[in-house]
Amino acid sequence: MKVVVTPMPGDVGPAEPEDVVIQDLRESFPDIDFQWCHTEEEQRQAIPEAEIYSGWLSREVFLAGENLKWIHCPGTGIDSYLKIPELRDSDIPLTNAREPHVRPMATHVLGFMIMFAHRLHEMQVHQQEKVWETNYYAWRQLDLAGSTLGILGYGNIGQAVAQRAQGFEMDIYAVDKYPRESPYAKEVWGLDKLEDLLSLVDFFVVTLPITDETRGMINRDRIGLMKKNAHLIVISRGGIVDEQALVEAVRSGQIAGAGLDALDPEPPDPDSPLWDTPNIILSPHASALTRDLYVGRRECFKENLRRYLAGEPFLYVCDKHQGF
Repeated sequence: MKVVVTPMPGDVGPAEPEDVVIQDLRESFPDIDFQWCHTEEEQRQAIPEAEIYSGWLSREVFLAGENLKWIHCPGTGIDSYLKIPELRDSDIPLTNAREPHVRPMATHVLGFMIMFAHRLHEMQVHQQEKVWETNYYAWRQLDLAGSTLGILGYGNIGQAVAQRAQGFEMDIYAVDKYPRESPYAKEVWGLDKLEDLLSLVDFFVVTLPITDETRGMINRDRIGLMKKNAHLIVISRGGIVDEQALVEAVRSGQIAGAGLDALDPEPPDPDSPLWDTPNIILSPHASALTRDLYVGRRECFKENLRRYLAGEPFLYVCDKHQGF
């Protein structure tokens, strides 16, 4: 059996070089012919005889994969795969490696909140400028305890954010397409309560996947519902929040700030105001990229490959029509 593997950026590195990763796969499954492909041309040559593909898939490679029976996304967001209509409409199962992303992404959200609450981003600038100004921060820092956190999208990442925020004694609410009870949030409402939530919170976190339904969901009018002291954080995908409206809201003082790990486009244009707007903090879509993530991604693939060979149900099967 042939399996085509295309490494994602960062999947191999100093801690686990490429030959170690390949050796691990081949020792774990000695009867599998793993084809390690770096370029699209290598993929096109290898894919016709492959049953399984793991990596970033193009339409051209998919169409050449006449024997494909399972496709695996080594990340969590599947929006790029769903741009291939033939894949979206096929019966070929698509899995992802969502679970290893949860903890580091949720921790990154708390990092944004702590930075804003204690003005750590400003302190870093003052350090670089060799400025020691204690009174500058008087009355400007916030207590997370007692503040209100709103989460848009209460899947695994949203729940992990809530779990961590509970340890900071925050009041936590969420909205989700499928509301349910939670041990971490006071309430999880349906999406019909989104605007109520926006007007309530001190921190608002976007953890939704990008789909036709969620694209542009946090528009200018909805940003306008937020309080002046509120901060907006995007940890999942760009395109859900109107970034131009967000910049204008932060620059005008309509809201206090924003932390963005995911944008649209990525990276922003060199002349984008996102780069230099005070109180907007950018991280380069890197919130999940811990060592444990890369190990966890590979273990997800190995477990699902074991299940495939044993005829058992997959972990983390994606709904190609819902988009996650």
